[in-house]
Amino acid sequence: MGRVLGVDAGTVRVGIAISDPLGLVATPFDTLPAGDDLADRLESLARELSCDTVVVGLPKAMSGRETASTAMARRLAAQLQERDLRVELWDERLSSAEAERVLLGADRGREERRQERDRVAAAIVLQGWLDAHRPLAP
Repeated sequence: MGRVLGVDAGTVRVGIAISDPLGLVATPFDTLPAGDDLADRLESLARELSCDTVVVGLPKAMSGRETASTAMARRLAAQLQERDLRVELWDERLSSAEAERVLLGADRGREERRQERDRVAAAIVLQGWLDAHRPLAP
């Protein structure tokens, strides 16, 4: 497995995380503004960082029901696939809440948490995907 890009897409901000070259550890990377050209910007970033896979967080209601945000994430994934990127969707339920807990535990102020929450959520989503796709030891 090579480097993987994680995406936590929102309507205002998009959190980005990246894995190490071995695909073992996810690290918060950046926050991008949402917008019509998001797929173009993510494609450029994935190629610049030599990512062979993009993991897009799939937000669902706690019941598992799909929402407007789920549809938005599915559209983004389809747009990235049209650009010849390998894209996987990954359940992101509770990732934002977990990111908030992590940042509160790190004693971040409200403004710092707002600035970091999306990229930390992307790292949580990506780490879950990496852990689930890690080859088993012999």
